[in-house]
Amino acid sequence: MKYSAKTLSQTVVQLCLEKGIHHIVISPGSRNAPLTIGFTQHPKHHCFSVVDERCAAFVALGMAQQLQLPVVLVCTSGSALLNYFPAVAEAFYSSIPLVVLSADRPAHLIDIGDGQTIQQEKVYGKHVLYSANCKEGTEFEANNITEINKALNLAISKKGPVHINLPFSEPLYDLVDEPKVHPKNIIPKENEFVLSESTLADFISEWNTAPKKMILIGVLAPGSIEEQWINELGQLSDTIVLTETTSNLHHPDFFPRIDQLITAFSEEEKQHFQPTLLLTFGGMIVSKRIKALLRKYPPQQHWHVDPFQARDTFFSLKHHIKCTPNTFLQQFLPQIEQNHTSSYKSGWLSVKEYRLQKQKEFEANVPFTDFWTYNEVFQNIPKHRMLQLANSTAIRYAQLFPIDPSLEVFCNRGTSGIDGSTSTAVGAAIVSEKPVVFVTGDLSFFYDSNALWNQYIPKHFRIILVNNGGGGIFRILPKAQEMEHFEKYFETQHHLTAAALCKMYNWGYHQAETKQQLKDIWSPFYESSSRPQLLEIFTPASKNDEVLKAYFSFIA
Repeated sequence: MKYSAKTLSQTVVQLCLEKGIHHIVISPGSRNAPLTIGFTQHPKHHCFSVVDERCAAFVALGMAQQLQLPVVLVCTSGSALLNYFPAVAEAFYSSIPLVVLSADRPAHLIDIGDGQTIQQEKVYGKHVLYSANCKEGTEFEANNITEINKALNLAISKKGPVHINLPFSEPLYDLVDEPKVHPKNIIPKENEFVLSESTLADFISEWNTAPKKMILIGVLAPGSIEEQWINELGQLSDTIVLTETTSNLHHPDFFPRIDQLITAFSEEEKQHFQPTLLLTFGGMIVSKRIKALLRKYPPQQHWHVDPFQARDTFFSLKHHIKCTPNTFLQQFLPQIEQNHTSSYKSGWLSVKEYRLQKQKEFEANVPFTDFWTYNEVFQNIPKHRMLQLANSTAIRYAQLFPIDPSLEVFCNRGTSGIDGSTSTAVGAAIVSEKPVVFVTGDLSFFYDSNALWNQYIPKHFRIILVNNGGGGIFRILPKAQEMEHFEKYFETQHHLTAAALCKMYNWGYHQAETKQQLKDIWSPFYESSSRPQLLEIFTPASKNDEVLKAYFSFIA
């Protein structure tokens, strides 16, 4: 086994090893050669080469999303690390641990006219938990070890991205038989997520006196809350629990289709729906309608449960409860009282059942459009798979239809960008034992088409691409179509298909343009194959917005 001669490379590689960080995504380059040598030479590191840095960063994000452990990104100097930025921002807002290792030129070569040089120190600004700027030379060795330990420990303990900038002078490819440094591994402190008895008593008192209680749950990883507490939440007689597809929580008395429930509310109904106390878990909320409603009719107080961060989404945040949702519920639920005379929940359950019946009636006559297609797609995903969803049409339609509880659902809702959805799904598929189905719209897919330029994609990976010829979701926005040049600059109409891409990357390709064609395709699409498969469904752009608007009108 060989080592890079650079002590900085030896330090960071050994510390990653000792902290259990073993998945490394490398963007090929020259200045990062010492890091590439260091990681690829050690048998415990799992290394992946992804050329496109933006794709590489989202691949690492997908891996970290599933592993719940830091994944390392390695790039050369210059603009390379700027291409990581979209994924770094997503990791920051989604609490996903990433470690960016950027190779750099020595300080005396910055801004003198050398190629591939930019100001790399603290380039990610406020979008990382920590920026460590290391320096070459034995006199800086102790400080480098401290800085690298601090950055890696924060990625582990605080669940977010960190940046470590590492300057390397030439020569870059020299090897040694034994490491010259043996850096001390500083163990990160364990997080404590238990509430004190007095604090818990105060929360219970406030909860018991609130007449209308609402729980709203955003993005949560599967298994974040034990089944016992999910069942107890569902049985609360005076509390309504609103969930989203990305919450990965299921109970017959939850309200999983928020927009279906609230879109047709009158002003009087909105006021009646307004909670006295709002309790939230999880990450970002998809539904724009619930955010708008709770901002116009805010709760008297909002509590958010999260170990690290709380955002004042509804401008009424009173308490940030710093523990995990499961720990909070384990302490909280056994001690609260229920108001069994309250009609708050039972009234809205009646509305929910009415809306569900109206949706069934509407679905019976809906034409071949995005609405019909997404319903058909979600009903035909095999059980016990991972479902990765792109922004923005796919995730929004997913809120309107039932998703089988055996599916694990993920979507990049930290920044809600379309830029790396496919690459994220690819990264998740590489490390997951479950087969992955990725559902996407056309703009999101073509924007990230370099995601297919990846030699590690498992053969059971499936992409379902709903191609409506442009950003059809914009048609439902108020006054959008009144804008001049709407089709060109907002909807971005196109005539692209994925057929040529599939041929180039050796993927299996299927297509459907009618209801019957789509119904006939499911069996061959999901059967075992020797390569990944893509299904492209062509829907009529001009009808999609009309059907969606008609749906919300019909279920009122």
